Amino acid sequence: MIEIPHGARVFGMQLPIQAQSNYFVGEWERDAGPAELARIAKTADDTGYFYIGVCDHVALPESVVGGMGTHWMEPIGTLSWLAAHTSKIGLLTHVYVLPYRHPLIAAKQFANLDYLSRGRALVGVGAGHVEAEFEKLGVDFHRRGKAVDDALVVLAAALEHEFVDGFGARPRPVQSPRPPIWVAGSSERAIRRAAKFADGWLPQGPSDAVMVATLQAGRETAGRADRPMMIGHITPFIYVGDPAWNVGEGTISGSPVAIAEQILAGTADGVNQIQVRFKARSCDELCEQMVAFATDVAPLLTTIS
Repeated sequence: MIEIPHGARVFGMQLPIQAQSNYFVGEWERDAGPAELARIAKTADDTGYFYIGVCDHVALPESVVGGMGTHWMEPIGTLSWLAAHTSKIGLLTHVYVLPYRHPLIAAKQFANLDYLSRGRALVGVGAGHVEAEFEKLGVDFHRRGKAVDDALVVLAAALEHEFVDGFGARPRPVQSPRPPIWVAGSSERAIRRAAKFADGWLPQGPSDAVMVATLQAGRETAGRADRPMMIGHITPFIYVGDPAWNVGEGTISGSPVAIAEQILAGTADGVNQIQVRFKARSCDELCEQMVAFATDVAPLLTTIS
């Protein structure tokens, strides 16, 4: 099973292009496509990123399209395609809306991804949030938390064992005993779900000391405090160097040391995985930023003192 080494802190990124919400899409992404997506994934693979992440919506109502758009590439198919363009990097769903699928279907998809990628699947799952999307799919929005709790047990069992309740499925995952399951969400219930069921916790934004303490308390209660655990954090947007254009309020920029200091100042104790995101005006500039971060900033972040 993929784990973060003790005493280390890793970094990964959510891919652009795959999801094009109007809340965060860059203008250059609207005309980009598979070639640019593959190039970004390959850049991350070549420069030491721990994972690339993609997210999940099936069909969005017109009422939210003004903010969220409709361009959300299917996550498992996208990661399977990117597996052929990379060789080392983890392939993360951040996140796969688990209540939309039967847990055996989810297990089949993730097992297949792990098999095709030779052991690089990271199973990031969450409860979802667009009520109208749930209604369109015939799924009870108000029971989605309970649905995730129930499904996680079946998902983990089906990823670990060929047969569950007398029904079997192959191919099997390459990772042993199964790929890691990272549960997403920043609510108290989601954090406690991660503590009870998961190998990692993915916040839906920045994490803080209160969230991490809630997670650790939940792990203690569940008798899982001694197990390895991925504890995540999402940084503000980053621009390595002094930008000659308006990168927007709240973007971290400057020298590698200054950027690392600002990131660490906002990172709670116990966090061992940082998700970064960059401001850029083109695919070329994004790849340059990714390389600059991996080369000059990441070494200042990746050891936990």
